[in-house]
Amino acid sequence: MRIGVVTFPGTLDDLDAQRAVRAAGGTPVPLWHGDADLHGVDAVVLPGGFSYGDYLRAGAIARFAPVMTPIIEAARGGLPVLGICN
Repeated sequence: MRIGVVTFPGTLDDLDAQRAVRAAGGTPVPLWHGDADLHGVDAVVLPGGFSYGDYLRAGAIARFAPVMTPIIEAARGGLPVLGICN
């Protein structure tokens, strides 16, 4: 199973998430916040770790990242998405 792991500016747990995906038998697929292509992943992890400087409402800022449009559309279609922390 190919699991996309998104990296936002300031994210520091993306490598931990990739390691966890591998430990569970999956294949991690790095997804950059500025990329609007999900590369055919079967699920997505949004790791935590001070994205956008850990300012108040960092998630609201992340919502406008190009990668979020296809994630939201795919989630509406049933793609599993795991969000961790902020």
